[in-house]
Amino acid sequence: MKLDKFDKQILQVIQRDGKISNQDLAEQVGLSASPCLRRVKALEDAGIIVGYRGLVDAKKLGLGLIALIQISMDKHTQERFEYFESEIKAIPEVLECLLITGQTADYLLKVIVQDLEHYQKLLLQKITKIKGVTGVHSSFVLSKVVDKTALPIY
Repeated sequence: MKLDKFDKQILQVIQRDGKISNQDLAEQVGLSASPCLRRVKALEDAGIIVGYRGLVDAKKLGLGLIALIQISMDKHTQERFEYFESEIKAIPEVLECLLITGQTADYLLKVIVQDLEHYQKLLLQKITKIKGVTGVHSSFVLSKVVDKTALPIY
């Protein structure tokens, strides 16, 4: 799908405010309501808009510690990676799991927990018990310098 300036504006606005009404969205991008709604539907149908979510304050939920964990695997086989990925997807504290290159690690996890005690339980009772995990290196986030959810639209 080729995006024009209206599509790009729609994506920028929706990323800032997913709950915006179609009428308000149309006004912000300079369209009438019907064409704006058709464009949003086309962006959804094309898979460019994949969903709408609410952002939640982690600290208000008692989740005050973010850790980045580098994971090394014993074997570099498709079966081993598939098994690890299926197990890691089932852990709710894992916010992101990235298969990486350029490091001694195979995966980089971003996890969120209440505190160090919670982190220790997560690490020792869940992550290191996954078959194939041979190395774990943890770093803790001191502060978020940039915290975005919106993608750049060019």
